[in-house]
Amino acid sequence: MAHDQVMVAGLPEAARGDGKCWLASPDGGVSAVAGPATDLYLDPTGDAAALNAPQLLFSAPGDFQLSARVTVDFQATYDAGGLIVWADERRWAKLCFEFSPDDEPMIVSVVTRGTSDDANSIVLDGRTTWLRVCRLGPAYAFHTSTDGRRWSLIRVFTLGDDDLPTQVGFLAQSPTGGGCEVAFDDVRFRPERLADLRSGD
Repeated sequence: MAHDQVMVAGLPEAARGDGKCWLASPDGGVSAVAGPATDLYLDPTGDAAALNAPQLLFSAPGDFQLSARVTVDFQATYDAGGLIVWADERRWAKLCFEFSPDDEPMIVSVVTRGTSDDANSIVLDGRTTWLRVCRLGPAYAFHTSTDGRRWSLIRVFTLGDDDLPTQVGFLAQSPTGGGCEVAFDDVRFRPERLADLRSGD
């Protein structure tokens, strides 16, 4: 698959993704349209793996904080937009704003080390929220926020290898639907360690 560079305001370098899916927006953000039956999930029950969700990735060595406001045009169950940490097809993690089977927008996180560990979190109103991923040495942390200022911790994890090179970025998915449009704006990147995981900052 050919990958194109996409300039997103606030990032330290151009991100790379499938140019058919990702489009830089005039306000400095980026949007994507995930096609039908797109997902990123290695089912722990042994069902078929899905690794075709559109991703837009860039390199971020060392400690960092990446956040964005995410708006999802929810249409079908599991439609989602989110942030992702990617090492390879067997080691990655995603923090998603996802449409639940009960037709509720929900924060969902998946950590994959061979197979995927899927965890549902809080239910939200509306189609917009803020997501953040931070790296702290060998560990990563996922947070969410309703205003982009005060943050709630969702989970802390590793991908199982302290020295594993990773990329970070954005994804969109529509596992059961006919496609899903996702927009990211207010993108912020800070190449520094988060001081306190649980302070709300």
